[in-house]
Amino acid sequence: MEQSENNTLERINSGIKNSIILKVITITVIALLLLIPASSIESLIYERQFNRTEAVKEVSSKWGGMQELTGPYLTVPYKKYYKSDGEVKYEIKRAHFLPEDLDINGVVTPNKLKRGIYEVVLYNTKLNFSGIFSKPDFSMWNVNNDDILWDDAYLSIGIPDMSGVKEQVDVLWDKRKLPVEGGLADYDIVSSGITSRVALSDSTDEKHTFNFTLDLNGNESLSFIPLGKSTTVALESPWADPSFMGNFLPSEREVTDDGFDAKWKIFSLNRNFPQQWINDAYKVNAASFGVNLLLPVDDYQKNMRSAKYAMLIIAFTFAIFFLVEILNKKRFHPFQYVLVGLAIVLFYSLLLSFSEHTGFNVAYLISSVAVVALISIYISAVFKQIKITAITTVLLSVIYFFIYIILQLQDFALLVGSVGLFVALACVMYFSRNIDWYNINKKPVEGLQ
Repeated sequence: MEQSENNTLERINSGIKNSIILKVITITVIALLLLIPASSIESLIYERQFNRTEAVKEVSSKWGGMQELTGPYLTVPYKKYYKSDGEVKYEIKRAHFLPEDLDINGVVTPNKLKRGIYEVVLYNTKLNFSGIFSKPDFSMWNVNNDDILWDDAYLSIGIPDMSGVKEQVDVLWDKRKLPVEGGLADYDIVSSGITSRVALSDSTDEKHTFNFTLDLNGNESLSFIPLGKSTTVALESPWADPSFMGNFLPSEREVTDDGFDAKWKIFSLNRNFPQQWINDAYKVNAASFGVNLLLPVDDYQKNMRSAKYAMLIIAFTFAIFFLVEILNKKRFHPFQYVLVGLAIVLFYSLLLSFSEHTGFNVAYLISSVAVVALISIYISAVFKQIKITAITTVLLSVIYFFIYIILQLQDFALLVGSVGLFVALACVMYFSRNIDWYNINKKPVEGLQ
């Protein structure tokens, strides 16, 4: 019985060794199975990225989150009468009015903090808000002046993370200081912020000026809602890698190694809401714009992109060894293919581990050199031919260098990748042109001998 099992194993081993089709199938199955640990690497990258996100949240919860500033806007309540059960009743409506001019000027000072191995970008900004409100006009709603609650008017400023407010906010209305309260009187437009009560009954002015300064901490992004009929925002910062975001790009900007200066000019016609409305008729968040102070290199994104090329590297490497087998009459056992494949998968684990400490580029160099050296030393021990080892080392180095170039390119990654694959296929076709695949085991072939 034992002899019969040995004969069966020998026949299978001989079949794999001498059958080209069976060998190709075996190599393909091995390559596909190696995608299982490769996909585990992607899960590991997601986990490490999640850990970084949690670290950012923990630090920013004590400092201040992403800030999207809305306002100021003026709200004037009024009575709306209606009939019910034969009686005349009324309800309180809120009329919201936006400023005619809104000017925001400020300086954004970035600050990098460490939480374990993770780096977090925080900032402090000092912003001056100034502008003009026209006298609220209720004529479009046919509201009688006696029904308008002028003494209950209030000014609202939307600040999403109130923990980031570092100094008391002093609001000047017509050069008169107004009391400021934490929280909002209503949640029609924003859900967090501060409120100032404005008594308008004694005012006969057609225009009202306002001015206040925000000293604010935040995390990564600073954005604004263009509430003014004409909104101007001017920011400057020593941060050299800004990412301008949102619906509007700066009309003027200058980015240097010493920082950036940016200016936005936005008009009411550029957004999708009017200058006044009742209650929560409109949402304004879709018009947001601003700047991200992100780290210039997101190593986790590059690790993820690199991991997506795992199958390509495995296929190229196995193709090299298969051609070496065919052209030089050397035999590479399926188990040896598995070992080489695991070395390739280990490359991504090394890359992720080193990139968290050294940055992606240095990590890629260290990991690729280590894996290519490991495979080359193994090939040298198996084939015991300097020429084969040298050619394999060069080809593997070219593969990793090619993938690195693709990772560095954004706009031309597809073009370079397609051309590279075309050249690789052309090389395979060239070096395999003299192979007689039907008589592969009957006569030698000319190639890399």
